[in-house]
Amino acid sequence: DRHYTNGVRISWLVNPNKTPGWVVSAARRFPLFPKEADVRTIYSLGQNMYTPRDITDENPPLDTRPYAGWLYCSVGLAAETGRQLDQIALSFGMVGPASLAKETQETVHEISGANEPRGWHTQLKNEPGVVLIYQRSWRAAAAKTVVGIEGDVTPHAGGALGNVFTYINAGLTLRIGRNLPLDYGAPRIQPSLPGSSFFVPRKDFGWYLFAGAEGRAVARNIFLDGNTFRDSRSVDKKPFVGDLQFGIAVTWSNVRLSYTHVLRTLEFKTQDERDDFGALSLSIRL
Repeated sequence: DRHYTNGVRISWLVNPNKTPGWVVSAARRFPLFPKEADVRTIYSLGQNMYTPRDITDENPPLDTRPYAGWLYCSVGLAAETGRQLDQIALSFGMVGPASLAKETQETVHEISGANEPRGWHTQLKNEPGVVLIYQRSWRAAAAKTVVGIEGDVTPHAGGALGNVFTYINAGLTLRIGRNLPLDYGAPRIQPSLPGSSFFVPRKDFGWYLFAGAEGRAVARNIFLDGNTFRDSRSVDKKPFVGDLQFGIAVTWSNVRLSYTHVLRTLEFKTQDERDDFGALSLSIRL
């Protein structure tokens, strides 16, 4: 219950054999997608919530992170060649009371017996949100197998444009393990290292440890900058943010389960300590 408080997302990734022909044709014409790639459509629904450090304060200090929520849908495409993954997604939804973040947190805290959040009346105002995100990952840029342990490095780069987030990012992920699936890292809620819902398991049980780092140059973050066209609470954001993450993923048959721990640098100038949080992901290949 501090800063990035919670995020939940469910995604459906369509098999390339079931992707509509007109979608594939459009993807072939997109200059950043390889023409030989398998094309999949992605549909997502998610909710993020952000709170200040002390949720029991009815009037949080103005120099602390504002209360905010983000309820969104995403439609995207993924083009994968076996060595490269391009992902583009358009997310649209609502920031503010219409995100239902207040109701979600209050319900969870009532059920769990946690402290009641008292400052949601100070949250950002209602605002439609739109953000376009593009990421490219290069799998196995430096693959190696030693005494049965496999390893690879996957660099990535991309960016986001919209009134919710605007940034450019770059980084890499290192994996080591056995029976590495064809994937591009564990999926995460943006902004983050990209990962992917897409994966191709290998025979038998597999596992890998991973670690990654990313830097972002941030021009816009509505959850720090405040509403675009209306007065709201805000803080002075830092223009450069870094993430360090590490974790484990296991695959068995058509299931991948992963846990990621994230260490994030300070995001705004009056923030007194960095954030760290965990992310759990379950992917099922049908």
